Amino acid sequence: MTLPTPLYGPDFSSYDAAEVTWLLTDLSHVELEAPVEQREARIQSGAAHYAESLPTEYQPSGEYLDLFHAALAESAERVAHAVGVVTELVLAQREAPVLVSLARAGTPIGILMRRWARYAHGVTLPHYTVSIVRDRGIDRVAMRYLARHHDPAQVMFVDGWTGKGAICRELRAALDVLAEQDGLVFDPTLAVLADPGNCVTVFGTRDDFLIPSACLNSTVSGLVSRTVLNERLIGPEQFHGAKFYRHLADADVSNLLLDRITDRFPAVADRVAADWPALAASDRTPDWSGWHTAVRLTREYGLDNVNLLKPGVGETTRVLLRRVPWRVLIRPDAVADLGHVLLLAEQRGVPVEKVADLPYSAVGLIRPRGAADPTDVTS
Repeated sequence: MTLPTPLYGPDFSSYDAAEVTWLLTDLSHVELEAPVEQREARIQSGAAHYAESLPTEYQPSGEYLDLFHAALAESAERVAHAVGVVTELVLAQREAPVLVSLARAGTPIGILMRRWARYAHGVTLPHYTVSIVRDRGIDRVAMRYLARHHDPAQVMFVDGWTGKGAICRELRAALDVLAEQDGLVFDPTLAVLADPGNCVTVFGTRDDFLIPSACLNSTVSGLVSRTVLNERLIGPEQFHGAKFYRHLADADVSNLLLDRITDRFPAVADRVAADWPALAASDRTPDWSGWHTAVRLTREYGLDNVNLLKPGVGETTRVLLRRVPWRVLIRPDAVADLGHVLLLAEQRGVPVEKVADLPYSAVGLIRPRGAADPTDVTS
C-alpha cells in the first residue's frame, strides 16, 4: 500500500522541518471556517461533528497579548521543569523513544521534549504529529505510516494536558480497534506536561497551572489549525487534514514560546535531575478524579452532556477562544494566575463564578443548546 507523504515546515507550519513531521493532509486551500455561534448550533444539534469544520480564528487584543507575554515570562521556568521531568520519565520507559504528539496541543510540548532530550542527553528523538478526534478515533493511516517506519513499541504519545481524560479514553479505545482490525499494536501510554485530571502515569506535574501554549490558537502552534476529519475532503487512504494559516505570520509567537522555555533549561536542570527519580518511584496510578469531578459538575449545572464541561485552565481557555461559553468557574485562590481567562470572559460577556472547593483552577462550561443566558438552561 502506498502511504501519503508527510508535511514539513516551512511549507506547512512555521516550525523548522527538523522539529516535527506532520502526518496530515494540507487543506489550506479549503474554506472550512464558520462563525462560532453557527458552528456550535450545528454541533450540539447533531447536524455536524466538531471535526468537520473549523472555528474562525480568535484575533487577540493588544491587552490580551500583553497578558500572554507576561504569562510566558512568569511560567517559562515552571514549564521547563515539567518538560524536563516528563521527558526523563519517557527516556526511562523507552529504549529509543519516538515522540508522537496529538495535534495540535501536543505539538509544541513534543518539540520541547525533543529539545530537552538533546539538551540533557545529546539524543535526537524522532517527533511526529498525528490527529485524534473524539468519537472518531486516531488517524489510522498515520498509524500505518508510523508502524512502517518505526517500532510501535518505542512510540510514546504526547499531549499538552489532561482535562477530564476524554482523549486518554479515546486513544486507548482507538488503539484497541487498530490492533484488532489492522494488527498494529501500540502502547496507549500518554505523556503530558500537566495531568490535573489525574488520568495518566507519565506527566511533568499534576498541578493545574497556565501553560502558555493554551493561551492562543494557531499563532502559538506553528500557524496550524486544529485537525479536520471531513469525508468530503479526506479519503480513506489520506491522513486527517489541517490548514496552515500563512496570513497570520506577523502575529506568530510559536517559536518565541519554544525558545523562551528552552532558554530556561539550564536553570531547572539540577532540580529536574533531583525530582524525576522520586516521581518515577512514586505511586502514579490514576484515580480519574478529573472525570468524577466533571460528571458531578455536569449534574450540578443541569447539563445533559459531559462534553459541554471542560475542566482545567487549558480547556477553559479553549472554550473561551473557540466555543460558545456559558459560564466560567474559578477557584478563589487561583485568581491571580487567571488574568487571561478573566479578560476573555469579560470580553465575551461570560459570567465568572468563584467555587471554593473546585479541584481545578478553572472550569469552562459551553452554553447548552437553547440556553439564552446563564440563568436559563430549559428554554
